[in-house]
Amino acid sequence: MDDTWVRFATDMVGRLTTAPMKFRLVLQSAMAAFFAIRAGLADAKAGRPPYFWALLLGREPREAMIKDGWKSVGRVFVLAVVLDIVYQLYVLHFVYPVQAFVVAVALAIVPYLIVRGLVTRLARAKSGVRA
Repeated sequence: MDDTWVRFATDMVGRLTTAPMKFRLVLQSAMAAFFAIRAGLADAKAGRPPYFWALLLGREPREAMIKDGWKSVGRVFVLAVVLDIVYQLYVLHFVYPVQAFVVAVALAIVPYLIVRGLVTRLARAKSGVRA
């Protein structure tokens, strides 16, 4: 079990330091941020609360919110998984699905959640609308 965690950590660090295809780390996060900005501005215009907090603590139906978020970031997530699998085949010569999932979450979902909420808050502050 310890070998699995060591390999996991080593492979994750390898993606950042010496890996080919490093451009995808920036590109996929930028794509997620782009979609998050669009969705965050739409949230602010519609008077909705910041996405992540509303998802966790809000009274709105979570299922609809998750569908809306997935519609925005789903393609970026799938692209992140596919590119990580290509990276794994090229560099590691084996596919580790859990690693691909973790990388996709880190490159697509996390930036999306952070940026969408920040954009909603900034847009509301600029327009003077309170939640």
